[in-house]
Amino acid sequence: MTLDSSGALAPLDSDVLAKYRKISTATLATRLLAVGLRQQFLVGLSPVNTTLNGFVGEAFTMRFIPAREDIDTLESLHGPDNLQWQGVEALDEGQVLVIDSRSDISAASLGDMLVTRAMHKKAAAVVTDGAFRDGYVIKDIPIPTYSRAITATTRLSSFHVADLQVPIGCSGVAVYPGDLLVGDRDGVIVVPRYLAAEIVDECLEQEELEAYLHTRASRGEPLIGGLYPPSEKTKAEYLRWKLEQNGAHA
Repeated sequence: MTLDSSGALAPLDSDVLAKYRKISTATLATRLLAVGLRQQFLVGLSPVNTTLNGFVGEAFTMRFIPAREDIDTLESLHGPDNLQWQGVEALDEGQVLVIDSRSDISAASLGDMLVTRAMHKKAAAVVTDGAFRDGYVIKDIPIPTYSRAITATTRLSSFHVADLQVPIGCSGVAVYPGDLLVGDRDGVIVVPRYLAAEIVDECLEQEELEAYLHTRASRGEPLIGGLYPPSEKTKAEYLRWKLEQNGAHA
C-alpha cells in the first residue's frame, strides 16, 4: 500500500480507474474469486438513481452504532461533534462515502441534503447498507447512490455516527479506507486496494472475452460443447477474432 509524504494513501493511478469503468461487478466477482475472495459484492443494495451507469472510487468510511436518547437529539445536529457533517465535508473528489448502518433499515443513513452536499464535493458515490430518506428526491440527484431501502425515519432515531475512516462492515463485507468500490446497475463490489492494479488487466480481458462469447450465444450457439465456459479451442478462436478486429481498426 503506497503512502504519500504526509502518510496518507496515494491516489490510485487514473489509468487504473479508467479501466475499472469498463468492468462489470459480475466480472470482478469472478476474478476476485479466482484470487481467493469469495464474497466482495454488497448483497441487497440497489441503485436509487437508476438513470446512472455506475461509478468507480476509493472508500471513505463512516461507522454507525445504536443511537442513545440523551446524545442523539435534534439539537445534536447543530453541535461541533456531528461526525456525519464532518465526514461529508471531508470527502475528496472521487471518493465514495460508504456507511456501515449495520444492515439496519429502521432509520435513514442520510437524506437528500447530505447527498447533494456529497455531489458538490465531487464524491463518486454514496453507499449504505441501510436506508436513505427522501428517496423521491435522491433518485433525481446526479450522483450514484445505493441503499437497501427508503424510509422517512431520521437517523437520530436509530443511529449514532461513531467513527470516520476506520475499517467497517457494509452488507457483510469488510471495507477499509481507500479500498476501491465499483458500482453498476446490478450493485456494488469492493476490491481490496492492494489488488486493484494487480487484477485490472485480467478483468478487462475477461470482460472482452465475455462480450465475444455473449455475441456467439446470442446467435443461438449451445453453451455445452466448449462455448461457455470457454474451451481452449474457443479461447483460440477468440484470440484470432481479436487479432482480426485489431487489424480492421488499424
